[in-house]
Amino acid sequence: MNTILMGPPGAGKGTQADRLKKEFKIPHISTGDMFREAVEQKTELGLEAKKFMDSGQLVPDQITIGIVAERLAQADCSKGFLLDGFPRTTVQAEALDEVMTKIGKVIKVVINIDVPKSILLERIAGRVSCSKCKAIFNLATLAEDSNKICGTCGGELIQRSDDQGDTIVKRLNVYDEQTNPLLDYYHKKGLLKNIDGNRDSEVIYSEIKAILE
Repeated sequence: MNTILMGPPGAGKGTQADRLKKEFKIPHISTGDMFREAVEQKTELGLEAKKFMDSGQLVPDQITIGIVAERLAQADCSKGFLLDGFPRTTVQAEALDEVMTKIGKVIKVVINIDVPKSILLERIAGRVSCSKCKAIFNLATLAEDSNKICGTCGGELIQRSDDQGDTIVKRLNVYDEQTNPLLDYYHKKGLLKNIDGNRDSEVIYSEIKAILE
């Protein structure tokens, strides 16, 4: 069950991924997770990536792809994985194909959670996260007496800087520019499954689960 989960910021990937990894007992792997793990383990590629991360630069494709290869070869991926945040470009997708061939695996399905940009803007503008446990909430659904306090751990709810103002629009535009060619790439391979993400999360989850089963 080697799966790629795609969708723009605010599409609800995190919510779905959290449930899917528990349901199917496979790791949810994001580029951020891979970078942090490689840095913590002090692998050669992890130390190279850290240099770029510490200076605020994007980690080059060559290093990113190497870290992906290291992660997907680990034992907990033997029954499958849910890859989130990679690939982001067609070049990365082609490199991922090569990695999968080398480790004797194939991507089974690419799930794209599609949500209209106007809805995404509303969601992201109201999105807040816990400063402690990182749980995500939306101001529209928080109780009026919540005082912007996390109901799980009591941490303060804050809004990320990249979820504010013009930054939101720029993030969505960049995502569209990078991802549209990637969707075409996987569509031609017959792997792409588009999911309407502008529905109740339970309905979306049931549809994704049915695809994976």
